[in-house]
Amino acid sequence: MAVHGFTLSIIKYTLSWTSLLMLILLGGREAARLDRWKPVILLPTGSDEPEDVDGEVATRWAVLVAGSSGYGNYRHQADVCHAYQLLRKGGLKEENIVVFMYDDIAMNELNPRPGVILNNPQGPDVYAGVPKDYTGEDVTAENLYAVILGDKSRVKGGSGKVVNSQPNDRVFIYYSDHGGPGVLGMPNLPYIYANDFIEVLKKKHASGGYKEMVIYVEACESGSLFEGIMPTDLNVYVTTASNAEESSFGTYCPGMDPPPSPEYITCLGDLYSVSWMEDSETHNLKRETIEQQYETVKKRTSNSYNFVIGSHVMEYGDTSMKPEKLYMYQGFDPGSANLPPLNSRLGEQIEVVNQRDAEIFFMWQMYKRSENEKEKKAEILNQIKKTVKHRRHLDGSVELIGTFLFGPAKGSSVLNSVRPTGLPLVDDWKCLKSMVRVFETHCGSLTQYGMKHMRAFANICNNGVSEASMEEACMVACTGYDTALWHPSNRGYSA
Repeated sequence: MAVHGFTLSIIKYTLSWTSLLMLILLGGREAARLDRWKPVILLPTGSDEPEDVDGEVATRWAVLVAGSSGYGNYRHQADVCHAYQLLRKGGLKEENIVVFMYDDIAMNELNPRPGVILNNPQGPDVYAGVPKDYTGEDVTAENLYAVILGDKSRVKGGSGKVVNSQPNDRVFIYYSDHGGPGVLGMPNLPYIYANDFIEVLKKKHASGGYKEMVIYVEACESGSLFEGIMPTDLNVYVTTASNAEESSFGTYCPGMDPPPSPEYITCLGDLYSVSWMEDSETHNLKRETIEQQYETVKKRTSNSYNFVIGSHVMEYGDTSMKPEKLYMYQGFDPGSANLPPLNSRLGEQIEVVNQRDAEIFFMWQMYKRSENEKEKKAEILNQIKKTVKHRRHLDGSVELIGTFLFGPAKGSSVLNSVRPTGLPLVDDWKCLKSMVRVFETHCGSLTQYGMKHMRAFANICNNGVSEASMEEACMVACTGYDTALWHPSNRGYSA
């Protein structure tokens, strides 16, 4: 793919949205499916009875969450569908897997293969047979909390399926979407906040509803959900795609190596997510440990320790669980019995795009594909302009608020300061949510891009700023900007 004779290298895939927009405005020009998963795969014993996990009668449970919507975010639902197929192949029963996804990708008009979702350019359809437990407007933080707690009375809509786990059971939770400091996105607001999620885990533990739990999280700044706040005595082990202050990355994108088929204009997967799933698929999980997978995924997600195009995979919670075998959470595929516990092929570098740039990257792909359709081209260009304008507004407004509250010399440094390792993002989570609501009232929705500013709001709280002072600063910073399109009255507040 070339633009004015220059080949787009991997670094250009991580350019800021402003650079991509300039390429568009300057007139940039665009330079064997596998068999489907079988719908039912029996346990190694062929039995429908609870499995024998580590010498005890127990059931494996899983909660899979795609926290976004829209074809531009195709990769998140593809990740979750792939995870479902992997777990089913490992013997987990459908009744013990709860799936959250908006379900607007498979039959989307932009999908070149209607009814099919891919998570790898050479991979199979991962959509077939995936249960529609919580889709559309039912994909909410509140429903997720109720499902984890096994509380049917709190579930609103959906299949009503919950994690009705018992004291000997093991639970696997996997989440894929955009994130920000202290938050994970959801297609229906509000977002998942770290303190609320940790509180749910504490309640689940106090109820005796599981023996041990493993959580994998794919999102920008996902480490901030657990840094300084995740207890070590809940029998929960967590790994995240990134640390508390960096982005995660999408992959298998148009024009990258390896590329999806030419008709795709969106990324098929996320680097951390495909790393753990492709690792699991190529190993005997009765031999591979949690720690071995962590180390393998850590290397691949760092892109061989190139952190310009990779991120730091982190771990939190009860790390004493690391010697346990993966099959205790992800199940065991009898066909993998003779596979080795490790596979060096998965350590190869892979091209990526920053999660927050993926939205503009997707619109840019649409723009290029519409070169012969003037009206469509103008429509997409207008969409890009609106998106970029709001991004600039969010960035500029937060910067101006910092100047107003802390002065021109200290504003930026105060808002962007990162607390030492071991300390939570914010001391008062109620204050953080309050500051977010004040900002969105006067300045418009944060959007999945603006989630990155959560650290600024946290630092405003950590420095003792009152809600009244914050409101005054927001009114000054955002006066004159038309927030009608982005006002929280359209979609709700992020907090």
